[in-house]
Amino acid sequence: MMNNYRKVNMMFLFCVLVAFLLVFNGQASNMSYAQDDESKKLRISTFDIDVTPPIGNKLAYEMMINSWDMGLRAKGVVLIGAGDPIVLVAIDWIGINGDCYDEFRRAIASAAGTVPEKVALHTLHQHDAYRGDNLQDDFILAVIHRLELAVVNSIKNTKSITHIGIGESEVYKVASNRFILDTKADTVRATRFTTCRDSALRAEPEGVIDPMVSLVSFWNENEPIAVLSYYATHPQSYYRTGIPNPDFPGIARFFRQLAVPDALHIHFNGAGANIGAGKYNDGSKENRLILAERLADGMKRAWESTELLPVSEKTVRWDVESVVLPPDTTKNGLYLERYKAGKAKVDIQCLALNNARILFMPGELFVEYQLAAKKIRPDLFVAMAAYGDYTLGYIPTVKAFSQGGYEVRVSKVTPEVENILMKTMHNLLNSKLEK
Repeated sequence: MMNNYRKVNMMFLFCVLVAFLLVFNGQASNMSYAQDDESKKLRISTFDIDVTPPIGNKLAYEMMINSWDMGLRAKGVVLIGAGDPIVLVAIDWIGINGDCYDEFRRAIASAAGTVPEKVALHTLHQHDAYRGDNLQDDFILAVIHRLELAVVNSIKNTKSITHIGIGESEVYKVASNRFILDTKADTVRATRFTTCRDSALRAEPEGVIDPMVSLVSFWNENEPIAVLSYYATHPQSYYRTGIPNPDFPGIARFFRQLAVPDALHIHFNGAGANIGAGKYNDGSKENRLILAERLADGMKRAWESTELLPVSEKTVRWDVESVVLPPDTTKNGLYLERYKAGKAKVDIQCLALNNARILFMPGELFVEYQLAAKKIRPDLFVAMAAYGDYTLGYIPTVKAFSQGGYEVRVSKVTPEVENILMKTMHNLLNSKLEK
């Protein structure tokens, strides 16, 4: 009798144990599925570090003699959940080129767990800023290391993305074309640089520009996480002061950060090689604030016009095409050296977000390329960042090569670049999202 009783108890305990294991396994399985589902969702992280050099370092044109209230920043986002992570970075330096550019992208990619082709690295091209062209520079190596750490730490604090926002607005009285043409000969008779003290040149029309500032923002429901702005112009008010600063685009960015503090504001310079503030800037120091306020006003109106669109991993796509732009073999320099060494390939990248497309382009690109990109897909919201790989310098159009001017004289490439870039932009902008 006692043996039977023990057998019943043993059987009961066995059944309870089996039931417990089944329930536990089911819960664990559900947790696993939930984690898998969560890992597939689109997420984003942000980072923002100071990249101002110490006093005594050489800036782009002068030795650094002092610092200012606003230093130089490196800001970016890591987009996770649509294949390998995508990293977008904007740095307040005049340019990053050669082996430095390659190492920045390699290090950032490694930190994000992705490949260099999925890192879009761009500078804003301020002139009282640092130049990233020497991989033996201890400060540059330190910045690369701190960027790695910033990316790694940011990924620990990702947020889900449910929507993107797109908006644009005209910016008034900031940009003007640097070319003043002899209309009869169709050649450049004068260059209206970003600081222009010649009242007659300032009286000339704005010329060909893209007056629009474009905003792409990332949202978790009603919470903005990051705001990316794109505007094409040389970003100088006055410079060669020996004091690094982000100039008027950086101040405009700061104004918008104050207005919308919950989101990180990141600014990219568009195709502004032949664009500057010369019509509206005689170099007076008060113009820095005036230009910043005008750009910030355009950003504000673009923000207020923002339309929210649902986004998921299925509506995100990253495309890249590597091209070699023909060098001008009559001009010695880093780009020709890299071309001869077989290192001249540059990545042209495109991020698709729902019906928005952002092109990431190399060098100092003429504004006509940005305007052409928007005409290729007028049905889409198209923005552009230039000043990627700075090794190439000025990248004019075929027409600009025939018109002459400063930018053409110092350009390191040949007129064949236009056909290559136009074909590449067509391919990237017409690449379709998978259904």
